[in-house]
Amino acid sequence: MPTFFDEMYADGATTVREHYREFQAWLSEQSPETIASKRAEADLIFRRVGITFAVYGDDAGTERLIPFDIISRIITAREWEGMEAGLVQRVTALNMFIHDIYHDQNIVKAGIMPAEQVFRNAQYRPEVQGISVPSDIYAHIAGIDLVRAGQGEFYVLEDNLRVPSGVSYMLEDRKMMMRLFPELFARYKVAPVAHYPDMLLDNLRSVAPVGVADPTVVVMTPGMYNSAYFEHAFLAQQMGVELVEGKDLFVNDNFVYMRTTRGPKRVDVIYRRIDDDYLDPLSFKADSTLGVPGLLSVYRAGRITLANAIGTGVADDKSIYPFVPEMIRFYLSEEPILNNVPTWQCRKKDDLAYTLAHLPELVVKEVHGAGGYGMLVGPASTKAEIEDFRQRIIARPEGYIAQPTLALSACPTYVESGIAPRHIDLRPFVLSGKTVSMVPGGLTRVALKEGSLVVNSSQGGGTKDTWILEE
Repeated sequence: MPTFFDEMYADGATTVREHYREFQAWLSEQSPETIASKRAEADLIFRRVGITFAVYGDDAGTERLIPFDIISRIITAREWEGMEAGLVQRVTALNMFIHDIYHDQNIVKAGIMPAEQVFRNAQYRPEVQGISVPSDIYAHIAGIDLVRAGQGEFYVLEDNLRVPSGVSYMLEDRKMMMRLFPELFARYKVAPVAHYPDMLLDNLRSVAPVGVADPTVVVMTPGMYNSAYFEHAFLAQQMGVELVEGKDLFVNDNFVYMRTTRGPKRVDVIYRRIDDDYLDPLSFKADSTLGVPGLLSVYRAGRITLANAIGTGVADDKSIYPFVPEMIRFYLSEEPILNNVPTWQCRKKDDLAYTLAHLPELVVKEVHGAGGYGMLVGPASTKAEIEDFRQRIIARPEGYIAQPTLALSACPTYVESGIAPRHIDLRPFVLSGKTVSMVPGGLTRVALKEGSLVVNSSQGGGTKDTWILEE
């Protein structure tokens, strides 16, 4: 009997869960040759359209395909209903928190959030203190990572509020499944996701500066060498807006303009895929060549909307994560619908002592870490790796949190040896503007290495199509 929740099977490998029965029956009819052929076709198409992921410092090459698995992850309508309500609640509270810390700071004054956790946070931006943004929305696009553990309960693993990526893979995975296996979509009523770019554009237009009736929206990229450049170009093309780099924009008379072949065109909303530090060399990193000199002054004047807002990253720092349930209670007077994973904050004396005493059984993360880097998975680490990490934690305890090693749910996945369970997570994409909305589903990431709990693409993970059933 597995110690993890199996998405397809109710008792290990014999009883198929009801919502997977049609899929499993179809799967059993497929020959290994058919599957191999379809997987090769998917790889060819993905490579042809340029769906690659850059891996920094990778000796094998700068770009690779993210492996795509043809066994979809299926979630019932009832399960999704609960997740959706929890996601709306959580992102609403996070937006209220970010507005609060850059204005009245009531959560700090109430003693719920320690001041040093906020104002000494590397992602806190004093430059935007007191600046008003349209509709008080800061995290216009949020990617909330969910994991299923225990008896099947969903937990929030982390909040991604700066420049969350992956939505292009959600959309392309669905297109690929519909292309390769149209017969499956005759057996299942799967909620659509293809309208996400339209929702995103409507959302971005809804938060344009006050008084702008027909806003011009652009997607701002660091350039073609960025790891997520495919996604930047993809979303711009899907929304029908311009993809720009910092050098394509300039500030004049406290407005932002885009250089075009017909002359300058005013820009009202920038969906930026560039970190805060690189946005404006006059206000942040002086040597940045990616940003727009003077952008912050236009932002201060309320004449440009940046999505996500400057300073949003303070709310997705892993040292802030443990406080989100209290944010929900404080701002919304509600109990959290989605639970956090239990977390020890190494900056606390007792939590530090517990963490150091239990390193072989815990997952330890850098509070500013991302992409699966800067973390220790105790049960999968050698004694030498654990001792090395112990010294790092002792030297800088405030830089780490620890969590139990969750038995992430697993979904059958095609690997070299055939079909085998592999651990997965889910990243739904939540849009905040005049309303909070999302398409049904998200990006399911899968850890392709046997026993691995690290699903990140940069660490060798793959993706699956995520189906939310309509009934």
